[in-house]
Amino acid sequence: MQHRITRRQLLGGLGGTALFARLGRLNALAQSGGDYKALVCVFLVGGNDGHNTIVPLTGAQSTNYKAIRGNLALPDNNGPVQQVTTPGGEAYGLNNGLSAIAPLWAQGRLGVIANCGMLARSTNRTLYLTNQVLLPTNLFSHSDQIAQMQSGVPSTGGGTGWGGRTMDSVASANGTSTFPSSLSINGPSLFCTGSVVQSASLLPDFTMNMSGMSLWPQSAADARKNGVQQLMQLDSGLALVQAANKVRRDAIDLAAMLNNSSASGLLTPFPGTSLGAQLRQVAKIIKLRASTGMSRQVFFCSIGGFDTHGAQAWQHWDLLRQVSEAMSAFYNATAELGVADKVTTFTLSDFGRTLQPSGSGSDHGWGNHQLILGGAVNGGRLFGTFPTMAVNAADDSGSRGAMIPTTSLDQVGATLATWFGVPSAQLGTVFPNLQFFPVQNLGFFS
Repeated sequence: MQHRITRRQLLGGLGGTALFARLGRLNALAQSGGDYKALVCVFLVGGNDGHNTIVPLTGAQSTNYKAIRGNLALPDNNGPVQQVTTPGGEAYGLNNGLSAIAPLWAQGRLGVIANCGMLARSTNRTLYLTNQVLLPTNLFSHSDQIAQMQSGVPSTGGGTGWGGRTMDSVASANGTSTFPSSLSINGPSLFCTGSVVQSASLLPDFTMNMSGMSLWPQSAADARKNGVQQLMQLDSGLALVQAANKVRRDAIDLAAMLNNSSASGLLTPFPGTSLGAQLRQVAKIIKLRASTGMSRQVFFCSIGGFDTHGAQAWQHWDLLRQVSEAMSAFYNATAELGVADKVTTFTLSDFGRTLQPSGSGSDHGWGNHQLILGGAVNGGRLFGTFPTMAVNAADDSGSRGAMIPTTSLDQVGATLATWFGVPSAQLGTVFPNLQFFPVQNLGFFS
């Protein structure tokens, strides 16, 4: 194989998540793709600073924000905020790094989910400080909160992710197709792991072409390829060898599909960043939906660097710029493919950060603001309750503005899953903790 990673890494990554074990007949079921929906999670690893992602622009909220944030307050040297207005007339400013997707707010395609996060039960400052309510385990820990935000379980454990369980609930929609329906595009992820469907892991732009096949004349190359195919189809009687050969055959078939420029090519330009490459790969796979027989798919992408304890201003702006440009290009690609209203992209992160800075950065927080984008999104608005911009106030879990979430991850996920087609009777299976939150649909969709 021609590869940017070692063969051992490739087989380990693919085998560990059963990437190609479920591919089977790639062209077994051809569909028009009309009944198609996809959820695309963009995970901001490290704990994105929501307090500098969207900020209040008027009244006491704005005054308090600027006073407490100090040298981190927006606007800063990275440019003016992108002003957006809610239907109720409230003015907010998006970080200037989000300028690429900011216009989608006025178009009703982009929204913000305010102050959401992992909760075991609804809580407030008094209950939290007096230990009167069940809490997620190991709050403010990167590894624990990453696992919880992806598993949807408010404890460190959990062998499946809520993206995978969502796909489990609608697996029948994909009929007899055996193409992977839950795909991570940046290495294996807990989010994509289900109980029924197997998760799959791909690296963007990894061609998976076999090496040693560039021979002259072409007849020699064809003869060698035919020889490899015959070896892989030979029944050795050894189960392990047969299983390995099937993985190889499936990989070759998938490579042919992904490398077919006429089938998977896109006119929409994408930025030359890691996240841009990941979302371009997602768009290419979505374009192949008729060939793969997919009606429902879940995708996971990620970008790191958000643990901004110092030198935050430019670093955070640049990270949001990468997110914004990649998500904007991806939305344009879904419009090109005619599925803009059938694909919903949203961000998640470990946790938020403290309103009160620590020098030139911020520390681990709790509640956070997330972006949601898509043609079906009831955008141009803020969902949930924006926190009070004050330390030691009702939303503060301590004394530095680590905000207590007022919207749970379960509610966010259940709203997305309902749009995706998960029956209401199965929402409790996908989100075991949902029963403790009476509102299960936050109205993201028209």
